Amino acid sequence: MTSSKRPRARALTGALATLGLSVGMIMTTGASPANAVTWPTANGSQAVSSTIAVSGTKDYGMKRLYGTGDLGSGSQDEDQGPILELADGAVLKNVILGAPAADGVHCKGSCTLQNVWWEDVGEDAATFKGKSSGSVYTVSGGGAKEASDKVFQFNGAGTLNVSNFSVKNFGTFVRSCGNCSTQYKRTINLNTIEVNWKGSKLAGINTNYGDSATLRNITIIGDSSKKIVPCQKYIGNNTGKEPSTNGSGPDGTYCKYASSDVTYK
Repeated sequence: MTSSKRPRARALTGALATLGLSVGMIMTTGASPANAVTWPTANGSQAVSSTIAVSGTKDYGMKRLYGTGDLGSGSQDEDQGPILELADGAVLKNVILGAPAADGVHCKGSCTLQNVWWEDVGEDAATFKGKSSGSVYTVSGGGAKEASDKVFQFNGAGTLNVSNFSVKNFGTFVRSCGNCSTQYKRTINLNTIEVNWKGSKLAGINTNYGDSATLRNITIIGDSSKKIVPCQKYIGNNTGKEPSTNGSGPDGTYCKYASSDVTYK
């Protein structure tokens, strides 16, 4: 009487992969995603020597992409190109970015990153650059490790939604650009994020431009001293200067979360 169980399991796993989720993530929906995320194994690798332009939907089937040539320095240079550049409205699915990762992924407008994994973040994992206040950037599933600076760089306008994501060994998880020449109001929503020590800040926002960060179901693992700052406020500028800080912690206006939204393991 076991003939129907395995096909059903395979069907469930396939359906979840389509949504950019894993069985482990679904099993932990609710209070705690701790220790649930399993990092994927690559289905082959591809060297990328020049930026790949993506429009429409691109599904890599869990292939690993890594930089070579001009994209292969592995440095933190600010002028690196991305491995992938997504047109407005593009969807990127089921891909692993290995090392070197250059400047990861750039979104020129609204985009969806579904089940995208960064094994060793280069300059940034992804940069969001849309100019419309209606731009929506969705990161669903996936994970990022070894980001010496930022994971997600939010330079453009609009709303960034990140859910069911795992991050480990990072500087700042999401940063609203503090000194871009053109500034915008930016909205950040983080929901069901597994945060593994070590790290510095989860969200960095500019209060003077009306930014906000909403945190829900955040699990921080291995940070018994609570050194990771859930939400750091800044006074941003458009002159290129390093922005000054403006406090941290929940305030109901800029940093929107309660102590119950952040669990320590």
